[in-house]
Amino acid sequence: MQNLYIGVMSGTSMDGVDIALVDISNGKITAIASDCYPMPNEIKTRLLTLCNSKQTTLQDLGELDHQLGIIYAKSINQFLKQNNIDNKQVKAIGCHGQTIYHSPNGDNPFTMQIGDANIIAAQTGITTIADFRRKDMAYGGQGAPLVPAFHKAIFLNSAINCVVLNIGGISNISVLIPDQPVIGYDTGPGNVLLDGWINKSLGTSYDKDGLWAKSGKVNQNLLSALCNEDYFQLPAPKSTGRELFNLAWLMQKLTDFALNGQDIQATLVEFTAITIANEIDKLPIKNNLPCQLLVCGGGAKNPLIMQQLSALLPKWQVSATDKKGVNSDDMEAIAFAWLAYCRMNNIPSNIPEVTGASQSVCLGVIYQ
Repeated sequence: MQNLYIGVMSGTSMDGVDIALVDISNGKITAIASDCYPMPNEIKTRLLTLCNSKQTTLQDLGELDHQLGIIYAKSINQFLKQNNIDNKQVKAIGCHGQTIYHSPNGDNPFTMQIGDANIIAAQTGITTIADFRRKDMAYGGQGAPLVPAFHKAIFLNSAINCVVLNIGGISNISVLIPDQPVIGYDTGPGNVLLDGWINKSLGTSYDKDGLWAKSGKVNQNLLSALCNEDYFQLPAPKSTGRELFNLAWLMQKLTDFALNGQDIQATLVEFTAITIANEIDKLPIKNNLPCQLLVCGGGAKNPLIMQQLSALLPKWQVSATDKKGVNSDDMEAIAFAWLAYCRMNNIPSNIPEVTGASQSVCLGVIYQ
């Protein structure tokens, strides 16, 4: 008998709503179906404006929270219909929500994801789990990243030094080295600056296959200026987002440079790759074991980023998670289905060594 859960994720890039249907039975995690539903342009524009300006009104914030709840619910219902799944077959939905601000290091740390889970539960008829990050923060953690626990469940191998790299808007790693505590943190930008710059320059949402970046050349002086950011000197646990790495941050860095657009894009690809590689080079790997870097998220589809990672990390076999049977586009949605399973079964699902929390806790709030 199947034990079905749905995971829902809309990440930093805000390009769509990723949905995965997962069977979690007898200790096995099996992805059954997945799809992505476009984020309405008007909502994406409002979200980006909110995140980039850091200004809003209570009216706008409340309306966006409501509208996102409806978008998630409609996407889930469409997904169920397309896959001939009755809502009564699904134990729970795990919905991450849309992060609009993440501030784990101030005097009053907080993180905010919107997308009203009451609406999701009401309109789908399925128990919904949301607000996954704040319980970890209540115990002193960063509230991020949360997927290393899932990566541990599916990829830990006693014969391999394994790092799972998610390149979404922000890049994060899960470090799975045998006989060592699992660690994981945000390395810095993934696609957020690449997408923002090409959108500003050409009006397109992303650089398909890295073709625009391929037509440019890396500017080493700009690369040095980009890398000169305090975040990269911080020790783990650490996490970041659009609050720091955004188009305004990039434009400030570009003030002293007169470069063509494609050279800036090429430099941003190198920036993403080198900030990831610098962190992986620091890891205390076991030299007698092979090293495997498994990449997921949108960046796994960018051949230029993958090529640069391979060049910068010659010890590591670099490949998309697809080669291990997990679609690189679906990884985070599957992870939030698993997190919903953990919450419904009262299984702690954070890793204190990753987030910095004082203890393991069950993550997520149940909406019925």
